[in-house]
Amino acid sequence: MVDEVEIDKEMTSELPGKIKELLTEFQDILLDDLLNELPPYRTHQHEIVEEPGSKPTFRAPYRLSPTELTDMKKQIEYLLAKGLIRPSTSPYGAPVLFTPKPDRSLRMCIDYWALNKQTIKNKYPIPRIDDLLDQLRGATVFSKLDLRSGYWQIRMANISIHKTAIQTRYGSYEYLVMPFGLTNAPAIFQAEMNHILRPLLDECVVVYLDDILIYSRKMKQHVEHLRRVFEILRRERFYVKLSKSEFSLEKVQFLGHMVSAQGVHVDPQEDRSRTCVEDTREREGVAAVPRLR
Repeated sequence: MVDEVEIDKEMTSELPGKIKELLTEFQDILLDDLLNELPPYRTHQHEIVEEPGSKPTFRAPYRLSPTELTDMKKQIEYLLAKGLIRPSTSPYGAPVLFTPKPDRSLRMCIDYWALNKQTIKNKYPIPRIDDLLDQLRGATVFSKLDLRSGYWQIRMANISIHKTAIQTRYGSYEYLVMPFGLTNAPAIFQAEMNHILRPLLDECVVVYLDDILIYSRKMKQHVEHLRRVFEILRRERFYVKLSKSEFSLEKVQFLGHMVSAQGVHVDPQEDRSRTCVEDTREREGVAAVPRLR
């Protein structure tokens, strides 16, 4: 597993060896698939609080292509096998749609537009990208961690599980973990990340939702910074997707920018693939917005 990690060849021969040792030590949290168990109850769970007088929202399934139906069936079977969803008899129901990923595979999205409209908004602040980038000035070595299906590592509050129900050709299901598409999901996730990583924020870590960037001025510092982050993630039982994480880099792509010791520059190769939010807004006649990550 460690051999699959991307390590910058321009670094000294000594540091990559130390980083590989670190990755071996913490390989229990470096996974490319989630465990077959629910995440622990954390400081932040996702509770859906609706406006007074709200009624359950229900929308019939969208028409899907044969290819989309095949993919949906596979994804539902995966979620059931992982214990992340269960059959539902809820009066709530949201339809499913698909949007293409950069690799041409399909991303399953839930259109919670009706539910989101009557949900009381969580005002927890998402960091300003320019503020995060300012913290990186002067750093010379970077590692970027991508949490494995980060939202699915947050539990739904028991009182709100039935509100996440989805309607499909193959039945109705509800999420035991936080699904993508709920209006307050970014705020809840950012709050949890800030909570667990607070001792390291703006010292050697910046975090934007499920993107964690570790930065250091010196290479020897970087191993210790990375260790401290791994120790927190292990303690809190958060898992990192190894294949999408990068270690010991002199320059790194982060939030649409290229960051290095020479400074921060807009990345001309920024990924502009469509997101679930964009496709959902288009169906509702709302202009799409550019993705930030």
